[in-house]
Amino acid sequence: MTFDRETLGKVLGIISEEVVPAEGCTEPVALAYVAAKARQVLGETPDRLEVRVSGNMIKNVKSVIVPNSGGLAGIEVAAAMGALAGDPDRELMVISDVCDEDMKAVRAFLEKDRVSVAHEPTNIKLYIKIRAFAGENSVSVEVKHTHTNVTEVAKNGKVLLNRACKDTDFNSPLTDREVLSIRLIHDMAKEIDLALIRPVFEKVIALNGRIAEEGLRGSYGVNLGKCIMENIRDGVYGDDQRNRSAALAAAGSDARMSGCPFPVMTTSGSGNQGMAASLPLIRYAKDNDIDEDILIRALFFSHLTTVHIKTRVGRLSAFCGVICASAAVSGAIAFLMGGDYPVVGAAIVNTLGNISGVICDGAKASCAMKIATGVYSAFDGAILSFNKRTLDFGDGIVGEDVEATIANIGELARSGMAQTDEVILGIMTRSGKK
Repeated sequence: MTFDRETLGKVLGIISEEVVPAEGCTEPVALAYVAAKARQVLGETPDRLEVRVSGNMIKNVKSVIVPNSGGLAGIEVAAAMGALAGDPDRELMVISDVCDEDMKAVRAFLEKDRVSVAHEPTNIKLYIKIRAFAGENSVSVEVKHTHTNVTEVAKNGKVLLNRACKDTDFNSPLTDREVLSIRLIHDMAKEIDLALIRPVFEKVIALNGRIAEEGLRGSYGVNLGKCIMENIRDGVYGDDQRNRSAALAAAGSDARMSGCPFPVMTTSGSGNQGMAASLPLIRYAKDNDIDEDILIRALFFSHLTTVHIKTRVGRLSAFCGVICASAAVSGAIAFLMGGDYPVVGAAIVNTLGNISGVICDGAKASCAMKIATGVYSAFDGAILSFNKRTLDFGDGIVGEDVEATIANIGELARSGMAQTDEVILGIMTRSGKK
């Protein structure tokens, strides 16, 4: 099929918004970005910070190591690093140049309790507002819905920026996602001019592959990826495609959640989703001598499908975003195996019908385990679809077709798991772990 210029432009716009580099987990990095932006507008180093964040931000920052911090975690750490040493012009790479000397100042700032944190009671899942003070001067910067979507800036009570943003629609600052469907993504993946997408997906291969290899070499988190490979060598696990792909994908998360300073290419605002949507396919292509051009088409399919499913779910949710990426990978595996659109769609349905109950309880070491679980399910879903075995309409949350199933997943995540999110946050905030 031929794609009109408007549709192609929207799809390329979505890719430019969603498949972007970030160093470190995107929620603490977003906090650092807002704090750095506040300092930039303030024009001097702040004396103290007041941070107000949504519950999902608390959940996703609490336990993950901030890169270049020397092993520190938490909202206060991320905000202080951004305010004292961040470069807001680099957006999600804001703290990539923070050094040991910078961290001395950050630690001194934290030791003097210069950062206060409060839970903002809001229905907006991704919400940050930071006020920075220096003497009699103060600046506030607000972000809603997406990690760098600045909606308000004020200095000494005077509003400098007030950008309209629908509080009920997390996609309002972005290109309209309604253009996306699995049929469109599949057909475009087969026919799109590779020159239009090659640069971004070559970066996906390079950056996500680099951090995964580091995870296999080093000692990070629970080291699940490395553990799988060691047990393949010891004969405990089979030396097969599922295990090798799961190991590489998990290794990337092992490293990233433990503060490895290597950047990754994100998807839907998440590095874990970006790695989950790409690393299993990168390993599959390597093991099967698949040409890079074909791999790039599969990565295009996987990342856009992740965005499509995640659009229904929401930017931050009690529904684990890695499951969205796992379903996308299942379709991409079927795509790489030569499956047509019905097979690809069935693979996605099989995976969503299998593991859609996995919760998001914040960014941390266990994300690697969830990624590995998702990869295993993705292969199962693809292989079943090739054998013409598909979960049937009416089996639990499975809809009439792939789009109906994705819509059901969105309803499950937004409505069915709303209370789950509150319960998870309550458990996490009383756990006592800093």
